[in-house]
Amino acid sequence: MKPHMILAGLAGVALLVACANETMPEAGEGAALYAENCSICHGATGRGDGEFAKGLRPAPADLTAITRRYDGQFPRAHVLSVIDGYTRMDTPGENMPEFGLLLEGSTVPVDVGDGNLSPVPRPLAALMVYLESIQR
Repeated sequence: MKPHMILAGLAGVALLVACANETMPEAGEGAALYAENCSICHGATGRGDGEFAKGLRPAPADLTAITRRYDGQFPRAHVLSVIDGYTRMDTPGENMPEFGLLLEGSTVPVDVGDGNLSPVPRPLAALMVYLESIQR
């Protein structure tokens, strides 16, 4: 085997090991990010009644009802894509800002609903875990 192929293989293994060593964040870690980035619009409890909510069209979503809107399943992949801004590119009138800082840092392996683990930036995963924890 050629040296560059060995190095490439080792780099891939190192990436997987680095990701695998990270544990999923707890809801408290995501709660702090939520309070810092989301509560101004979605409210302290996530019900869409934040300080800026009255002036926004469309109104901020009730984040405590995500699971109910998706037939009892928390849609991890969808939630991650909304937070990171991926699905908002084609949505006219969407007021939610993009949170680039949530896409930085180390990654954690997250099952996004298909049984496969995907590397997700830790802050983004933490916010997802928090939102999953506040479903009613």
